[in-house]
Amino acid sequence: MPYTLKKSLLTTGIICIAALLALTGCAVTQPSGVVDETRALVDFFEKERDYIHEGPAFVMTAQALRTNLLTKPDKQYLIDTRAPEAFARGHIKGSVNVDFKDLYKHVKGIDAKSYENIVLISFAGQETGYAVSLLRAAGYPNTVSLKWGISSWSYVFAEESWSKNISNARTKDFVSTPSPPKNQPSALPRINTGKTTLPEILEARLQRLFAEGCQPVMLNNCCLFKDCWCEGEFHIINYQTSEIYRNPGHIPGAVNYPPGEKPFKTTTHLATLSATKANVLYCFTGQTSAYVAGYLRILGYDARSLMFGANGMIYDKMRANKVPNTFIPETEIMNYDYVKGK
Repeated sequence: MPYTLKKSLLTTGIICIAALLALTGCAVTQPSGVVDETRALVDFFEKERDYIHEGPAFVMTAQALRTNLLTKPDKQYLIDTRAPEAFARGHIKGSVNVDFKDLYKHVKGIDAKSYENIVLISFAGQETGYAVSLLRAAGYPNTVSLKWGISSWSYVFAEESWSKNISNARTKDFVSTPSPPKNQPSALPRINTGKTTLPEILEARLQRLFAEGCQPVMLNNCCLFKDCWCEGEFHIINYQTSEIYRNPGHIPGAVNYPPGEKPFKTTTHLATLSATKANVLYCFTGQTSAYVAGYLRILGYDARSLMFGANGMIYDKMRANKVPNTFIPETEIMNYDYVKGK
């Protein structure tokens, strides 16, 4: 057989095998025959579904939601994840009440593609920021979290959440020192679902994380300061720009991971996250850090989100420095109608 024909057949065969692997969602297999599940997930997200660094905004303001409900109500699907008693006290008309642990099953049970937006609603927007991350990983890019949670819809709801959690309690503790160096790169976490194909691995991870709920993800800021002891060691990640890291400052020991660097990729700083400590991310509000924590937890990292972010620690400094995403009641809380009951 002529060499050119052999080469052509070989090339064709390689293409066919590659196509077959793509169709079957084949995962990365090491020479020992063991599937490297984390590597399979990372490759998939970075090459095909990099929703953390490249995706559209994961939050929707109350104003935008209100406009959408007035102009195209049939294209909005609202899910309220608060406890039934809180939902009964008041909720946005048309919302359905779904427990966090049942969210994934619920979204899979509706015709998700028929909606322009699937809007998740919680008290403060942190729980649903985390949930949106998991759902976008699952292939639902039209899921969004109501910014500031239902606190932004009416003062009635804000009084139960954001209004009582903005604080200046850590103003004296914040520093403006240079960022400590990032850890030396290390191996990615090893997850073991027992599955062998990418779709199965991802499904197993999502099922587990939804079943765990959001409580293991959320951390109170007192755990990161010397006057309060919490179990475990923490690798503190400041997820803000370098300018804001310096002014109004940061938690002592926090390592700066500027969002503009797309820091959680294998080509940037993903491998510098701690494999032995809980990686505690904080941002301005706790919403973005919860969103990023969702992605990192899928990959097997112990990632946490600091509740209420900098708003819960240095609120007046944020307002004085006009820091983005400062919770300003006069502009962030609307006075929209809501309904009561189940």
